[in-house]
Amino acid sequence: MVSVLSIYKQRLRTNPKLTNALMTGFLFGSGDFIAQVFFPDAQGEKVKTFGFDYDINRTLRGVVYGSCVFSFIGDKWYKILARIHLPGDSRYAIVNKTKDAIARTAVDQLVWAPVGIPLYYFVMSVLEARPVEETRQKLEENWWPTLKANWMVWPAFQLVNLGFVPVQHQLLGVNLISIAWNTYLSLRNSRNLERNMVHYPPVPE
Repeated sequence: MVSVLSIYKQRLRTNPKLTNALMTGFLFGSGDFIAQVFFPDAQGEKVKTFGFDYDINRTLRGVVYGSCVFSFIGDKWYKILARIHLPGDSRYAIVNKTKDAIARTAVDQLVWAPVGIPLYYFVMSVLEARPVEETRQKLEENWWPTLKANWMVWPAFQLVNLGFVPVQHQLLGVNLISIAWNTYLSLRNSRNLERNMVHYPPVPE
């Protein structure tokens, strides 16, 4: 584990964008893998892969979203958050860090979260080649429940992450915690997908 972390830090210094893209894609894929393997009864559409009820294309969609969308937006976003500093007394470093962490977390949860959540469902719908009406329905059904769940999970973690973790490692910290969160997103997206299949049955051949 130590050697893996050392390699990650080295790659982060030499090629940060590619390293973050690969790591983020891997962790989003891991979340979907956990969702499909450990919560099979909660799945919607299932596709046989090597004789198993495992949809490899669904996992690849998670990898694509993580690598090509979230990693680059997340990298820029955390650099923006790192620039937020509130006025404070230089004698009280911990107080200053705490105030900055609260401000950054507030911006993250009140600005990014309401935008990032529908972005996920929109991109996944595009990758699933879903009709426009189906995509709209997915956003309407999932935006508010997912945002409420987000506010129950992320603020406490982000207070620590945004205040005391070096900015170059903040996305990694988010991604590691996100394995459980990505599992939740994958499960919710698949259940929504199953309901939409009832509303929009395949066209008969």
